[in-house]
Amino acid sequence: MPAASKPTRAFVPLPGIEYATAVHPYVKLTPNPNGGPKITFTPEEVEAVSKPNVLISGGGIGGLTLALLLHKANIPFLVFERAKEITPLGSAISMGPSVAALFKQLGIWDEFVERSKEYHTVNMYNEDLKLMNTLTLPWLEEAAGCQNSIISRPQLYDLLLHSIPRDRILLGKRILSFSQNEDNVMIDCSDNTSYYGDILVGADGAYSAVRQNLYKKLKKIHKLPSSDDVTLPFSCVCLVGQTVPLNPEEFPQMKEDTAQTNSVLGVSTMCTWFTNTTAQNTVCWSVIHFLDKDSSKRHDSFRNSEWGPEAAEALAREVRVFKVPGGKGRKRTHYGRVHRQDTQ
Repeated sequence: MPAASKPTRAFVPLPGIEYATAVHPYVKLTPNPNGGPKITFTPEEVEAVSKPNVLISGGGIGGLTLALLLHKANIPFLVFERAKEITPLGSAISMGPSVAALFKQLGIWDEFVERSKEYHTVNMYNEDLKLMNTLTLPWLEEAAGCQNSIISRPQLYDLLLHSIPRDRILLGKRILSFSQNEDNVMIDCSDNTSYYGDILVGADGAYSAVRQNLYKKLKKIHKLPSSDDVTLPFSCVCLVGQTVPLNPEEFPQMKEDTAQTNSVLGVSTMCTWFTNTTAQNTVCWSVIHFLDKDSSKRHDSFRNSEWGPEAAEALAREVRVFKVPGGKGRKRTHYGRVHRQDTQ
């Protein structure tokens, strides 16, 4: 008699073979007039054995969005996040009309609207804050159903996080490696724990441990495409942040019904910077510092290490004098003034 094993979703019993009753707790054996056992399931049992168990590496925006999708579909899952505590950071995220249908299906659209602000224009300035161009999308709502929106990353993260059962998110779980066979996958974590599942999803960032392990295995058997066997391009560093809530009397742009979205294109600085107002009366900002071949080498350690507060503060000191639109009685202010309001 063959050893008991987990039945596949297309399990067909072979005639004349007696199967063990321990094949699976949901399996029931009934006489088969054509010879051999017949396996039958109740509707509830079919649903239970037909749904895969999904393991998600990474508890960021992508990982939590997938987790919420699976939760709504009643598909079992676990999220493995390497951080030991949740500290949502980041700046603004622009969300287009394509997310509207998704968020409505997930039941979070109304709350997303409350936490975000539409934006209809993007103003582009030079370093002296001379307006160079304004991008407008007046046709977007009619064509796509809604306008673009700005939401701070912490707000979006909090919205997703509180829509998912907390016992499905495991903190302090850094995935070191995985192994798989035809039926399932097993992950090993840095705290000496292991977990089994049917599907493993790598949502753990640009330098994903899941991807690196997968590529290593594919390369060993000569199945890794040459286009994937290259170093990930690295051409810029980015500093992001968000202010505390600002006084609308001092910053009148906070009173606007739509988000004020501005970009400043640097020339002499090798930087481009952005500001966005939010529904919480904050300013989300970001600075992109473009690198040449030599400066890229100096920053190459970012591939394998965390960018600590010292490096962030060093770049912050460099950009404090950058001019940005806004402030009462003035057409401009500067990043140093914004930084003093910053909580990160």
